[in-house]
Amino acid sequence: MATKQSLEAAKRLAAFTAVDKHILPHHKVIGIGSGSTVPYVVERIITQGSVNSHRVFIPTGLSLGDVDQYPVIDVTIDGADEVDQSLNCIKGGGACHLREKVLAEAAETWIVVADYRKKSMVLGTTYTVGVPVEVAPFAYAKLLQNLHSLGSPSAALRMATRKAGPVVSDNGNFIIDAPFSSEMLKMPLDLLRRIKMLTGVVEVGLFCGMAKAAYFGNDDGSVSIRSPDGPDETIVDSLLVTNSTPDDTA
Repeated sequence: MATKQSLEAAKRLAAFTAVDKHILPHHKVIGIGSGSTVPYVVERIITQGSVNSHRVFIPTGLSLGDVDQYPVIDVTIDGADEVDQSLNCIKGGGACHLREKVLAEAAETWIVVADYRKKSMVLGTTYTVGVPVEVAPFAYAKLLQNLHSLGSPSAALRMATRKAGPVVSDNGNFIIDAPFSSEMLKMPLDLLRRIKMLTGVVEVGLFCGMAKAAYFGNDDGSVSIRSPDGPDETIVDSLLVTNSTPDDTA
């Protein structure tokens, strides 16, 4: 069983490898998302310290900005709750997927970093809570019915754990977690479009066709690299090894 220490080491490994390969000297604006892997991204970029999530980090001068100041970003690096074989992602476990998607879409290159537990062949395999859907609060009851009819009969409003009432996003909206069948999640872009068309939906935690690569830190000290146009690769002691058969475990 993985320990917290080994998981943190795996996250750090993935983040360091991704930064080394994708943050280049000519890059001026770097986007960072949120999640438990992102602090290691920042550590690698600036050696020490931390910055707030959903910000744009400017390496020269170590200054901070927001995406409204820098609508074009060279590279954004972010975590994910799950990544499938085609680099489609589920994000939103932390209720931040609207802002994270803005950063991802603003970037010339979007890179995902995570530990090995987040890797799967089909979405919904390792992250079973459901697709996070950010909704306008006054529309949530209608949208629950819509999602039930769409194929998620157990879709439910996400409730807070440390206070009474539902989770409220940074944007003042509610979050619905909507589990779908593996058959529907094999076509995440189609599902994304269908959910997004529902009136009252603000954003959907399906990130489809956006990532250029995903880096997974493994518990053996290696890093698996998944790209959209080839088999997984593994870096072991700085050597690149191609896996002939993709791993379908997380």
